[in-house]
Amino acid sequence: MADLDAIHQELGNDPDALIRWALEQGQRPIITTNFRPFEAVILHMVTRHLPTIPVVWMDHGYNTDATYRLADALVERLDLNLITYLPKRTRAHREAVEGAMPSIDDPRHAAFTREVKLEPFERALREMAPDVWFTALRAEDTPERARMSPLSRNADGLLKVAPLLSWNAKDMYQYLQRHDLPNEFDYFDPTKVEEKRECGLHLQH
Repeated sequence: MADLDAIHQELGNDPDALIRWALEQGQRPIITTNFRPFEAVILHMVTRHLPTIPVVWMDHGYNTDATYRLADALVERLDLNLITYLPKRTRAHREAVEGAMPSIDDPRHAAFTREVKLEPFERALREMAPDVWFTALRAEDTPERARMSPLSRNADGLLKVAPLLSWNAKDMYQYLQRHDLPNEFDYFDPTKVEEKRECGLHLQH
């Protein structure tokens, strides 16, 4: 098995090289997305190398109108192979039974996060059985992500690749401009609420 630290040292500052290397490491790669600001960068970068890669979206049902429009625009522009995973209950069903989305200091928030994000992602992993997972994580997003490596393996051997980990907002903006890609800042994640809060998905996987 490859020495991930050595690969990081050799390729860590070259996202394209990291992507090319990672695509050679498995047969069932996926890329996850939430269509947040700057998400077009990772989607464009990876699909240039593998246009048919499954793009997995856990749509929790609480996205802004702008996020849904951006998703449609990027699917069309990049011809994305989008595979959407939904919670087992619709937002309307959940809110009819339990009321509005719980706040982050509500004891029910952990169960809400599990229902709308973590369970759909775990279902995606079971059903798709990926061996390489591309993600748009960036170190400046949260304190937890600042401590992560662009290459890691989980207990099941899944290779997690964050080619843009060291990029800042200016790097992302310049890439969007260079490739004339759409972007949208009207974004809301109900499992994080606060910008610098970790949603949990990347702490468990």
